[in-house]
Amino acid sequence: MEVPRRLTEGVPGTGGSLRVELEDFLVEEVPLYEPCGTGEHVLFEIEKRGISTREAARRVALRLGVRVEGIGFAGQKDSRSVARQWMSAQHVEPASVMQLDAPGLRVLRAARHRNKLRLGHLAANRFTIRVRGPRPGSSGDARAVLETLARKGVPNRFGAQRFGERSDGHLVGAALLRGDWDEVVSLLLGRPSELDPPRVRASREAFERGALAEALRLLPPERSDERACLAALLAGRSRERALGAIPGRSRRFLVSALQSQLFNRVLDSRMPDIDRLERGDLAYKHDSGAVFMVTDPAAESPRAERFEVSPSGPLFGYKMIEPAFGPAELERRVLAEAGLSAADFGRWPALKLKGERRPLRVRLSDYSLEEREGDLVLAFTLPPGSYATVVLDEVMKSDSVP
Repeated sequence: MEVPRRLTEGVPGTGGSLRVELEDFLVEEVPLYEPCGTGEHVLFEIEKRGISTREAARRVALRLGVRVEGIGFAGQKDSRSVARQWMSAQHVEPASVMQLDAPGLRVLRAARHRNKLRLGHLAANRFTIRVRGPRPGSSGDARAVLETLARKGVPNRFGAQRFGERSDGHLVGAALLRGDWDEVVSLLLGRPSELDPPRVRASREAFERGALAEALRLLPPERSDERACLAALLAGRSRERALGAIPGRSRRFLVSALQSQLFNRVLDSRMPDIDRLERGDLAYKHDSGAVFMVTDPAAESPRAERFEVSPSGPLFGYKMIEPAFGPAELERRVLAEAGLSAADFGRWPALKLKGERRPLRVRLSDYSLEEREGDLVLAFTLPPGSYATVVLDEVMKSDSVP
């Protein structure tokens, strides 16, 4: 992945280490609403440790005897953390959910509700993060960074975890849009790397040798998408048809990783002026999510200073509304450099993405900094869909930030 540009380049980083222990990285969802107490769904809060949201959903579904597609959640939480987040299930009893016993997670509370929990049904995320072994005397620099981010906004970059453990999710997404099925399958199942866990790497090596049965045997159970694709190949399906065995949600997620990478490129080109509106910008209204065309930047700048509106960038799609003038030229250039067009995002019926706008910055709120036994403990709140690792990268300025 590209090296990101930082908003606070002039302030020295603290250095240090993240995630020495799972408890060093705590994220808590601030729900958009509480369970109403009635309905055929159950909303429940879990605490998960060391597993991904998708794996937590799989384990919950297995214990409840329901399809994993029926488990709703509002956001994806990093596996290398302690995370408290909400999920939902249909046609189950709250008491059964409370008694659920699965490795790596526990249920904190459960109650009935009228609807399934869906992505985005979330008010905010609250983070408490410990940076171990920072540079001595660096707390002042950390405070300066946090103050700048609170004033100008946090770059709304997609973090590295958005692109998978091999940082190649966007490459898979691009190959899917091109219809290059051989490349997609090779990226998903082959090309072993030191980034792979041992069993996964062994599976990829077996795939490269053409030993498909061995590759399937070696893949861990949680690799359900890859296992489904491998099983289809073993059954004699073509690579295109084998990819159809992967749930549509997973395939669209890979294409959205491509959207994320292209957004990051536009964001880097607008740094460090992510708080400044330009003529032709589609300004994002933080209270409603609506956008409007900026014709007079000077007239709109007070609203940007009050953090009511911000410049927006593209999550490209076949129906995405486009800016004008300079912002439009930049976005068209980024898309052309990737060898893509907006129409490509509507090329395949199962992968269609209409596209939308995303603010180039988000608000950092309720932040604090504490020195604890030579370490730094940061706490802050971000809107849903933004990444704590972006804040940590600005503070630490270290290659160790994942």
